[in-house]
Amino acid sequence: MSALLNPDDRPEEEAVPEGADFPVSPERNVSSSLSAAPPLDLSSASLDLDAPSSPGLDLSPEPVLPEAVRQRITVLAAAALPGLPADEMPVPLRRVARFAPNRRARLGGRDIAAQLVADPLFRQRIGTRIMADAGDLGTAVTSGVAPAAADPVEVAALAYLARPDGWRELIEAAGDAVRAEADSAAVTAQVRAAEQRAARAEHDRAVARVEADKLRDELARVREELGQLREEARTTSKALREAQAAQKRATDLLATEKGRAARATLDHEAEVRRLRSRLSDAEAAAATGKQAAKDARAVDDARLWLLIETIGQAASGLRRELAIGPADKLPADFVADTAADRPGAPERSRARAQDTDDPGRLDQLLALPRAHLVVDGYNVTKRGFADMSLEQQRKRLITGLGGIAAQTGDEVTVVFDGAERVHGLPPAPRGVRVLFSKKGTTADELIRQLVRAEPPGRPVVVVSSDREVADGVRRHGAYPMGADSLLRRLSRS
Repeated sequence: MSALLNPDDRPEEEAVPEGADFPVSPERNVSSSLSAAPPLDLSSASLDLDAPSSPGLDLSPEPVLPEAVRQRITVLAAAALPGLPADEMPVPLRRVARFAPNRRARLGGRDIAAQLVADPLFRQRIGTRIMADAGDLGTAVTSGVAPAAADPVEVAALAYLARPDGWRELIEAAGDAVRAEADSAAVTAQVRAAEQRAARAEHDRAVARVEADKLRDELARVREELGQLREEARTTSKALREAQAAQKRATDLLATEKGRAARATLDHEAEVRRLRSRLSDAEAAAATGKQAAKDARAVDDARLWLLIETIGQAASGLRRELAIGPADKLPADFVADTAADRPGAPERSRARAQDTDDPGRLDQLLALPRAHLVVDGYNVTKRGFADMSLEQQRKRLITGLGGIAAQTGDEVTVVFDGAERVHGLPPAPRGVRVLFSKKGTTADELIRQLVRAEPPGRPVVVVSSDREVADGVRRHGAYPMGADSLLRRLSRS
């Protein structure tokens, strides 16, 4: 059995709530309404006795109502509901009747639809009021005639409520009209959509033609630009090849010039190194010359100072040692004493020259100011200490010379032959210089060099029994003394 309203397909404002379906069987509706409703008070019921009697009880199933018809029935019943007296209104709808008009069909639609199906008396009463309000259209529907200009939905809703003869046909005709209208609307929509699609297609074709024209123009322009670019590419390639050739020539020329510059740089650097070497040699020679001149000047200054100092001290020493006072004799007196005879003058004995081996003469020479004693080492030790070893000879001689240096304060130098030099000698006493001749040089030659280095006038005493040494140093102004004089002098100390 079909329901009057589908709760899932109704509009928001006028839809019948869920569960408000109309009963599908009239007999069941009548029996249920009679059993549920209280007994009717016919004396108080406001029935229209002049109304035509209702047709016989219709046991046919309820027709399937279109959605628009169901919604319209609910709206009409909700609008007419407040006009019913309270005693004629079903109890479930009394609360709905107090709703606002715009909320009554939306909120009470389920209850209204249920009562319309379940309560034929309520449907008759509400239908009477609705038909009275419908005017000529209600009169026409009551008589079973549907005006051609009337709304099929309105006609079907009124026919369902009034249920005149042929009301089912009216509902079916309304359904057919609604479906035809829906089909017409669908066809119209499809036609409109097809027209829109055709218009869009035509527009798209026009746009496509315009775009195709633009693309053809763009293609022509691109082809023209491509031709220009190809020509420019050929020109650029030619210029590039020429530039590469010029670059290669420039690179070769640059490499050649770099080679020349490198060779010139190497030559210049070699010349600079040569000049720097010559400059270094010149600077070294100049420095050597300056140092030699400085050393020579220092030696000359030392010799001059030593000579002046020696002369001064020698004069003072001689005057002091010899006790020379003011001269009381003139040179002629000395000539007369030696080369002539004076009457009554006594004879004088000639002064005997002191011997070179006399230690007294050695003491006199060492008493001279700034005297320098130079000793031929092995010449002295082999004469005085021949029974000792060379090491003991050197040690004894150096020790004795240290005592003389301490007593006189003179400069003392002892010279040995270097061929017999022994390493690890004890340190020399203060004031004694110990020398060994270099390889290839004798002690005699070293002694002569020492004498030549002294300034003229300084008293230099050379102790050696070697005649060649004595003659050599005498020629340079030194005082030669024999080895025995020094040995005797050492034996006294």
